[in-house]
Amino acid sequence: MAANFNLHQLGWDGFQRLCLTIAREILGQTVLSFLDCNDGGRDGAFEGIWKRTKSEVLEGKFVIQCKHTSRPDHNLTLSDLGDELEKAGRLAKAGRCDVYILMTNTGVSGSTEEALSDAFAAVGITAFRCFGYSWICQEIKDTKRLRMLVPRLYGLGDLTQILDERAYQQARAVLESLREDLAKVVLTGTYHRAADALDKYGFLFLVGEPASGNTTISETLAVAATDQWNCSVVKIDEPSEIVDHWNPEEPSQFFWVDDAFGTTHHEPVRVHSWNRVFSQVKAAIQKGARIVMTSRDYIYGRARLDIKEGMFPLLRKAQVVIDVQELTLQERRQILYNHVKLGAQPRAFRSTIKPYLEIVAEHPRFIPEIARRLATPFFTQHLVISRQDLTNFVERREHLLREVLAGLDADSKAALGLIFMGNGVLLSPVQIGLPQEEAIARLGSTLGGCVQALQSLRDSLVRYTTVDSNPAWIFKHPTIADAFSELLLSQPELMGIFLVGAPVEKLLGQVTCGDVGLEGALVVPRSLRGLFSKRLLETEYNWEAERREDWFLTYRCDKEFLSEFLKKRPSILERVKKPGLYLNAVSEVDLAVRMFELGLLREGDRRVFIAAVTEYAVRGQDLYALESTGIRSMLTRSELRNLRARVRKDMIPTLSYVRRDADQDWDHEEDPADHMQRYMDMLDTLHKQFRRYSIIVAEVERQRNAASFWVSEHEPPDSELPARVKLSEEAQEMAPPIADARSIFDDIDA
Repeated sequence: MAANFNLHQLGWDGFQRLCLTIAREILGQTVLSFLDCNDGGRDGAFEGIWKRTKSEVLEGKFVIQCKHTSRPDHNLTLSDLGDELEKAGRLAKAGRCDVYILMTNTGVSGSTEEALSDAFAAVGITAFRCFGYSWICQEIKDTKRLRMLVPRLYGLGDLTQILDERAYQQARAVLESLREDLAKVVLTGTYHRAADALDKYGFLFLVGEPASGNTTISETLAVAATDQWNCSVVKIDEPSEIVDHWNPEEPSQFFWVDDAFGTTHHEPVRVHSWNRVFSQVKAAIQKGARIVMTSRDYIYGRARLDIKEGMFPLLRKAQVVIDVQELTLQERRQILYNHVKLGAQPRAFRSTIKPYLEIVAEHPRFIPEIARRLATPFFTQHLVISRQDLTNFVERREHLLREVLAGLDADSKAALGLIFMGNGVLLSPVQIGLPQEEAIARLGSTLGGCVQALQSLRDSLVRYTTVDSNPAWIFKHPTIADAFSELLLSQPELMGIFLVGAPVEKLLGQVTCGDVGLEGALVVPRSLRGLFSKRLLETEYNWEAERREDWFLTYRCDKEFLSEFLKKRPSILERVKKPGLYLNAVSEVDLAVRMFELGLLREGDRRVFIAAVTEYAVRGQDLYALESTGIRSMLTRSELRNLRARVRKDMIPTLSYVRRDADQDWDHEEDPADHMQRYMDMLDTLHKQFRRYSIIVAEVERQRNAASFWVSEHEPPDSELPARVKLSEEAQEMAPPIADARSIFDDIDA
């Protein structure tokens, strides 16, 4: 099957970079690139001996010329190269060109190639070689490394002609909706660092401000993983899903976790869930799985206070921070060019805005999201194309999006509301329950009106894609969810609709009762707290619901709401005062500390709680009471002295028995170092608490050495660890950046 890629959509600059990459990667030549304004008729050049085949050896000074057209299906003619022939003659006469290589995205027939060869020979060229559209497309299809270096190519052709059927079926849910986005990808310095981190560690943690491009980088790496290694791509939302989906017998799995610690704000319940599964995540990586996590910078800044990074040091080692201010001017131009050129704007718009695009790219507040909006008619329908208005478009990017949402009709607002109620996902075909039906009715809409609105908003504010193998509507970009949250905050009536229609588990992660300092959270007005409390009390109660409710009461409500809710659900107190083991992870501990801080924990209940955590410590089951500042704040001085004395007298002498119990509990499928980590953490706590006691310190070190020896004895040999395939040797796109005097935007309206 012939390979076909829409190379006419690359633009002259993008095609030139592709050609230079082909020269380096396929033809095996180190190519010098030249300024377009003064290249002397050369887009690239090299000198030496080139042995293409056993029977063909070319020698001398080589010139590469790229010929690009924006017209699809155009066939090259001799007249198309009039200027090139003249320049080639001057170069040959000056002794600067022996072999002339033409690379073009046009079709080249055999007769045309013969005529060109004769014409170039007539002006003094010793040898002429032409690589046309068909040859370039075939090399793209046959060469995975070329596609990895130029991932835009994934979006310029049919994915089924690149990926084998097995890999395509596995990744279909992730890839089907990405084709247009991939065609616009620009490989920045951040992408190179991300690729290197994933290659080195098998793990990548991307951190950046909203709309900085972490999702785009994740998408690109997911496609590359499918292509390069036949990975099965799994996009997950909850930490437990990694444990559920990881298959130790299938090492080539690629897990993609967007917004790991919260979508628009920090969600403590997710953070604690990650703490629980970090050992399994580590084991999956060691077995060959690749994992990419992303988080907004302000969310991670808050979440890291709760993350046990000692259990998973890769969060720091493999962390790549995306700073949009670090984008080079050339990268900004290319991002803007790709979006506007390949977007939905008509040619007339592109021609009108072309003189101002350089100003947009140079603006200090430019981010990739600006390029996406300029490429979408929905966002520019009221935009006046002038220097001042475009400057405002960039400077007031957040405010303008809020204005767009506020100006929507009732059906469109209701449609976005349905997606928001589903925490960013609305399954298709759209089916809603009575609460959602009542909510959209109060907005003046109907189910039919919402369905029609979704179609009209498609590819501007919403996207139709696949989530967990189910067709679904999602927000086109996370910033739309942010703006819709602010719209809810500004209109209490909309907040009431949301509280009635959204699932309780979604509400617990999106709203607060009182201003508790969570950026991006929706604050429930006092007038609606009763409605919210009622919905919580009506929820079916199970372990998962208890956990989510505890985290909400701990971090997302003020004293007034917590006090009133405890009266309505007194069973909470019975759980809180007798928490289970793994005190650093169970939700009852943080809630007990919060209640104590607010003066809502009665003295008798406090004593029961302290007695429980003290017994855990004395038995060597859990020393969190000694290291937690929250629990220690609940202890009186005499209680703290008693706790330390009992640990010193009753627990430390039994350390060897505690270690042996840990040995016996080991599951041979578990990494031995991970299994022993909890015991090692316990030793660290004892060393810190009793560092002035030399005898205790000596015993702690003796037990640490014994535990380390046990780990070394049970670790698998290095030969059993998978060899990780390098993602890239250079991690660079095409060629070193070309300083263009000719504007990259010259052919944006072609």
